[in-house]
Amino acid sequence: MTGDSSSKNFEPIPSQSAGGLQVSAPLPPDLILIVFIHGFKGTDSTFLEFPERLRHIVSETVANVIVESVVFPAYETKGELNAAVERFADWLATFTVEKEVAHGTGGGAGKAKLILCGHSMGGLVAADTLIALYKSRPDDDAPLWPRIIGCIAYDTPYFGLHPFVFKNSASKAFGYMQTAHKLISTFGSNSPTTAASASKAPVAAIMPPPSPASSTSSWAKWATPAAVGLGGLLISGVTAGAAYYKRDDLGLGYKWATDHMKYVGNLWDEQQMKRRVELLFEIESKMGVVFRDFYTILPAKPPQQPEPRTFIILPKNASQRDHFVPAPNGIAEDEVEAHTGMFQGSTNDSYYTLGLETVKLVREAVMSSRDVPTIEAPAAPAPPSQHSQTTATNVEENLIDL
Repeated sequence: MTGDSSSKNFEPIPSQSAGGLQVSAPLPPDLILIVFIHGFKGTDSTFLEFPERLRHIVSETVANVIVESVVFPAYETKGELNAAVERFADWLATFTVEKEVAHGTGGGAGKAKLILCGHSMGGLVAADTLIALYKSRPDDDAPLWPRIIGCIAYDTPYFGLHPFVFKNSASKAFGYMQTAHKLISTFGSNSPTTAASASKAPVAAIMPPPSPASSTSSWAKWATPAAVGLGGLLISGVTAGAAYYKRDDLGLGYKWATDHMKYVGNLWDEQQMKRRVELLFEIESKMGVVFRDFYTILPAKPPQQPEPRTFIILPKNASQRDHFVPAPNGIAEDEVEAHTGMFQGSTNDSYYTLGLETVKLVREAVMSSRDVPTIEAPAAPAPPSQHSQTTATNVEENLIDL
């Protein structure tokens, strides 16, 4: 899905001539490409009308821009995260060249300015792509290409999934234990792998290279630390999980959350997660790439939920906390529903606020990316004499009288 908007009016760029007179030169409009990346088991319809709404508002509220929005084609959300990052980076480079050529800015010239918007695991793909581009520069003075000016995430678990996501989903799952026991006898012959293969997830246009059959992914170890870290919640919910694979209408919470962890097992690597966020802050500081993460937050519902609930773990570091922006949801039943329903008004009562806050970030990124030369202020005039002060006062009095 794509959208575009053109601006015909060139904004003047201030300059100064040798004689001290200010003149203006036309400034061509910025080409802004807003790229959306879905998360685990998402599709290119995950964001619904949000990308087009965002494109329209940015076009109407930011001066001198040509705006296009596009959703990265649906991709297989399993296997190594690195494969998804490489696939996206390749696609992004091709996409950027095509758009720069189409708009007459020169292929690969770095004229297009990109905003990456990732939901959930899509935010990890966006972040790791940005970090890879940052590290691949030939030297510290080299610019980014593609020229990413913003990395905006929506409920991306940069510090992991909140343990209560599992706890609350497991509580729901307990009510389905009888159904699970009925199905457990057939679970062996109809495993989650078999069920998943029967209903294939959408695949991106550019497929990752096949992994060697002998290679063992380190993510296969996700289950053990997850179970230990959550006090055995995952293990205690295996039976209920079997029911979910068999009957989607029984509930998606527990199955969805545990599959989430299978896809991104490195969410248990605290050092890697910490380093990723540190690099995002470094890139923001050195390259001016705006970084934020909107996180869903549900109100407390005592006595069952005495505290507000979030889908993600928030940073402990206070200096990083202001980059994580609350996105309240007062109508979702649980954290998973809030997480998956961010981009629809019927499932998120703060949907329109989320859109406006995103527009503000896009505007901030665009304005900070504009290389407008600074004009030195002229020397301050000498203090007026007593006579001139008296004359000025008389003029002001006359103007007031008129």
